[in-house]
Amino acid sequence: MIKTYVICSGGLDSVTLAYKIAKSDSHELAGLISFDYGQRHKKELDFATHAAKSLGVSHEIIDISAVGTRLCGSALTDAKNIDVPDGHYAQETMKATIVPNRNAIMLTIAYGIAAANNADVVATAVHGGDHFIYPDCRPGFIKAFEEMQNHALEDYADIALYVPFLNKTKADIVAEGARLNVPFSETWSCYKGSDIHCGCCGTCVERREAFDLAGVDDPTVYDNLTYWLEAVKKGAA
Repeated sequence: MIKTYVICSGGLDSVTLAYKIAKSDSHELAGLISFDYGQRHKKELDFATHAAKSLGVSHEIIDISAVGTRLCGSALTDAKNIDVPDGHYAQETMKATIVPNRNAIMLTIAYGIAAANNADVVATAVHGGDHFIYPDCRPGFIKAFEEMQNHALEDYADIALYVPFLNKTKADIVAEGARLNVPFSETWSCYKGSDIHCGCCGTCVERREAFDLAGVDDPTVYDNLTYWLEAVKKGAA
């Protein structure tokens, strides 16, 4: 069995990945790794904790909030000065949600944990829908990062990077999650981090659209149930 750690935010994608690993015939889910980087939607970490308990595995929340405060200029880490934009991910305004080097930082730490615990794989749920906005979710970055880590851990550990959703859509992930019986209502996507999903920010629109495209019932409670339809039209324009 391949001992695998999953980077899990508590979102739909990463929780689905955790279930995929847990139900795999070839992987052993060693545990979930989450990060508190001072994100305004920190409540997502509660959903990651719940996923770990449901799957019966360990869960580590790594506090890098001191780092996050220095990654200013993002709507996710600078809540006092920058609002989370509404709309579709395909819009330029969504670049306000970029946290510079976020994935690179998290992956580096996860690799260190995996190496220290004699694991074989670090898995992350980056997917095709992220490519437009986030540079550290693109195939070029993933390839280069894995090569860098091979050098960083040379003669110490041999860790592979598992990214099964890299070239898949959010709708593909929803379909996969439905097949795995992932409890979608126990995942969190909204970047605004209110009591319920806002239904208007990029992650909410993407989530709602993905369920629609996958033909899967969406159990999510949204504050705005119809905004996504207009946002999708504008994004496709």
